[in-house]
Amino acid sequence: MNEATENDGTGRQFPATRYSLIEGSRSPEPQARQRALEMLICAYWKPVYKYVRLHWKKQNEEAQDLTQAFFARLLEKQLLDRFDARRARLRTYLRVCVDGFVINEGQAARRLKRGGDVTLLPLEFATAEGELLQLGMVAAGDPEEFFSREFARNLFALAVERLRNECADNGKQQQFQIFELYDIEEDGKQLTYDELADRFRIKPTDVTNQLAYARRQFRRIVLDELRALSTSEEDFRHEVQALLGVKL
Repeated sequence: MNEATENDGTGRQFPATRYSLIEGSRSPEPQARQRALEMLICAYWKPVYKYVRLHWKKQNEEAQDLTQAFFARLLEKQLLDRFDARRARLRTYLRVCVDGFVINEGQAARRLKRGGDVTLLPLEFATAEGELLQLGMVAAGDPEEFFSREFARNLFALAVERLRNECADNGKQQQFQIFELYDIEEDGKQLTYDELADRFRIKPTDVTNQLAYARRQFRRIVLDELRALSTSEEDFRHEVQALLGVKL
């Protein structure tokens, strides 16, 4: 979770209201469809890039081009309209689409690289590449497992950043700082509540209360993100159990 960035990775702030991705993608309103695409890109561009980079063994620049071109083609061909939740999970469907795209469109994507017909998205590839270097440039292993793991990693990072923004807006910066130090940063996990209290010049009971507040808000945000990205109530509950280890 320590891979959180300063925003959602596309240069946009999180919207105040969350929309169902699938519902929005099939809306007759262009704005709703655009919101759905932005939500999809926000959640999946890093998993797609890392998957192309490691599973398909593409170099940095080529993986960037393929990622850009994939999401452009996703919009152009309205691939989300073809998604059937009865046949596969959305994450599996997207991964299979990426596989097909890399196989069939790789040459076309390279011809379109940087300044061609593909609309370039403001994605922070340097951040994603840095995360890969931290993880180690090893083989992706099982494609489904890798893609799911990177989706979860990105989702938690986005939730952390959204919590940071909400706490800043609500005057709860200290609550976030304690949460970030104790629950996210590796060095902070060794601290006791008394040591945290000394560092922030508050009482140990305040540490308990402020951590509890931040954790509640973080859980709310993760659930909010998962619900927006889920295709059904059953899918949502499955994701919650898989990512948080709890049943709703």
